[in-house]
Amino acid sequence: MMVMRVLHLVGSAVSEFYCDLSRLYARDCLESTANPALYEFHIAYITPDRQWRFPADLSRESIALASPMSVAEAVRVLTALQIDVMVPQMFCIPGMTYYRALFDLLDIPYLGNTPDVMALTANKAKARSIVAAVGVNVPSGELLHPGKQPSTDPPAVIKPVNADNSLGVTLVRNRADYDRALKTAFTYADEVLVETFIELGREVRCGIIDRDGELICLPLEEYKMDKEHQPIRRYEDKLGQNQNGDLYMVAKGSTKSWIVDPDDPITARVWDAAKKCHIALGCRHYSLFDFRIDPSGQPWFLEAGLYCSFASKSVISMMATAADIPLEKLFQIAVNKASLDCHSDRLRQSGAVEGDR
Repeated sequence: MMVMRVLHLVGSAVSEFYCDLSRLYARDCLESTANPALYEFHIAYITPDRQWRFPADLSRESIALASPMSVAEAVRVLTALQIDVMVPQMFCIPGMTYYRALFDLLDIPYLGNTPDVMALTANKAKARSIVAAVGVNVPSGELLHPGKQPSTDPPAVIKPVNADNSLGVTLVRNRADYDRALKTAFTYADEVLVETFIELGREVRCGIIDRDGELICLPLEEYKMDKEHQPIRRYEDKLGQNQNGDLYMVAKGSTKSWIVDPDDPITARVWDAAKKCHIALGCRHYSLFDFRIDPSGQPWFLEAGLYCSFASKSVISMMATAADIPLEKLFQIAVNKASLDCHSDRLRQSGAVEGDR
């Protein structure tokens, strides 16, 4: 069996926060999916100065020892390595778009969604418009620029339009609190989404994987919520920081989140909505969506988070495990799918060129 050369693209071109977030998941993935009989792992690490490094591992010491290089120098290294497939581990906007597009230019296949789909779903306002057009319920809302005041009556949720991990998200119950909430949100983005608050019933995430051309909905993950004390998920409910400055995942204990029994009545409703979202947004390989369940049991689309780091604590990995798809198998499915899709694209392009002659 051929050993595949797999590159993990880690770091951030934007901030040390996103570098640390990327390292957090990528380290887990490297440890959880290592199989020398199948894969030869390599690491490319991007820093906020947009320099590239190729460290031996993701320790701070190894990263510091790795020589920084320009994009042109990095491309020469990538060419020499003859990478078979890339695993995107970057969560900043350039990482989701520019760097994935670079690998398209280099004709190196990668797991997950394309730059245009990532750019679309990173913008919460655009993503909600697309899924609403195919009949998925979304809260009513409006997009604001600095200096504008909301017309939406409270209670409402204020969100930076393109920030993740609930950064800058605030629940406003009184109109007098809008100014403070907007000021917070605008520190993270130039546009802010104001959505009508959907009263809490439950909050879940739904993951989908493409297996042999079939969309497989995975068991839902539900998060602990409380109408009085935790009506929305906040940044501190998702990520924390230890004394060494390293990030860790907060919402992974059984008291914080759990897998929903597939026989639960909400599962079928969410699966139906999630498939519509996946298709409408043009997703490939996998997708992940957040839904609010109102007291009547109706799902409402909140946002798309099209990430899977194939870490043991990645949401899709945990959902797949609950569906009797171990992480090693999930990773193999995705790697093979990305490689096969790239091969099929090359054949189609070759046929198109031959047809034009």
